[in-house]
Amino acid sequence: MHASRPSPSSLLAARAREGARVSVRVLHFGAIVLTLALSPSSYSGPWRRPLAAQLVRAALPLLPWFTLLAAVLSLVVIRIVLVTALSYGLSQYALEMVVRVLVLELIPLTAALAVALRVTVPMAGELARARRDGAHESPAVTSMQRLRAEIAPRALAGVLCVLLLAAVSSLVALVLAYVLAYGFTPFAFERYTRLVGRVFTPLVSLLFVLKTGALALAVSVLPIGSALHGRAGVAGLELQGLVRMFVAVLAIEVAGLAGNYI
Repeated sequence: MHASRPSPSSLLAARAREGARVSVRVLHFGAIVLTLALSPSSYSGPWRRPLAAQLVRAALPLLPWFTLLAAVLSLVVIRIVLVTALSYGLSQYALEMVVRVLVLELIPLTAALAVALRVTVPMAGELARARRDGAHESPAVTSMQRLRAEIAPRALAGVLCVLLLAAVSSLVALVLAYVLAYGFTPFAFERYTRLVGRVFTPLVSLLFVLKTGALALAVSVLPIGSALHGRAGVAGLELQGLVRMFVAVLAIEVAGLAGNYI
């Protein structure tokens, strides 16, 4: 007699349980990474060298071209907003709109996606292949020594790379907005800083920091955590990490928009 095949409902339930199990483990990995990110010991002693090596590996190839891309994007957006606002007689609101659209919304999101596609997803693929080849079996994955020496530096480098790209690109966008609006004169600097200060109220500044940090954690932890704890081939693990990451990024963006404008 042939064994009875499992019903579609039982298969769906099994997949749901497996997905929930992996999600819990990924969240646990994210909590460990966040704890290590806030721990001073991660930036001193024997753990500083692997973190610095991974950060240089992540940021050095990405920073120049992303800064150039952010500058070009900022030039286009700023020019469009200034010209459109002037044609409608709303030039007094143009710079505030530029700061809100570029610095608060577009730059953190593009920085996070750039780091995900160029840094953390390839790192997750490396870890998935190492796990497939037996370099990261379960006891090794749970070992704090290996976690701090090989895995956490990759995730922390992704987080720090997002923060670095967002900070540099935001500064470039603010400088370009000033130059395009007022020219190279220094006499409008006080007026411009007051305008930026009106946008970055304490609440908006807090939400901006929280959103950027959450995006950095999402694009770093979810692909790497899925590669470590999922059950699939290398391509399947990368796809699972991407799906989890994009869902988390969408949720963070919706929460950020709700916090800023509702």
